[in-house]
Amino acid sequence: MAARPVTVRIGATYPSYATQLVVGHHHTVADEPVDLGGGDTGPAPDEILLSALGACTAITLRMYAERKQWPLEGVEVKLGYAERGKDKTVITRQVELRGKLDSGQRERLLQIANACPVHKILTGPVEIPTTLV
Repeated sequence: MAARPVTVRIGATYPSYATQLVVGHHHTVADEPVDLGGGDTGPAPDEILLSALGACTAITLRMYAERKQWPLEGVEVKLGYAERGKDKTVITRQVELRGKLDSGQRERLLQIANACPVHKILTGPVEIPTTLV
């Protein structure tokens, strides 16, 4: 299934870098922290990227567990950067599974976490053709 189109808009407003994000009928904002010249009116773009990975992980795990009728009561995903450099970025992801799952179910859910669609996008070859209009 293809993603809905995303529209992102920013004006010349200073000091904030508040940026409007529009996906379908959903409207939200991204911004930079105050120490980077923003107004901190929303998460920074890299935080949104981490949030996308976390949300995708949690949703994928819940969908899989529901399909298998496993006793998954909840998922919490914590993300951050272990390393950010010119040649390599390491994203850390800790997944907490709640519920009376056996070790086989837990191991399978870890495999499923590593196969969520956003994980695949981030770890696979990505091309971003860009044009001016």
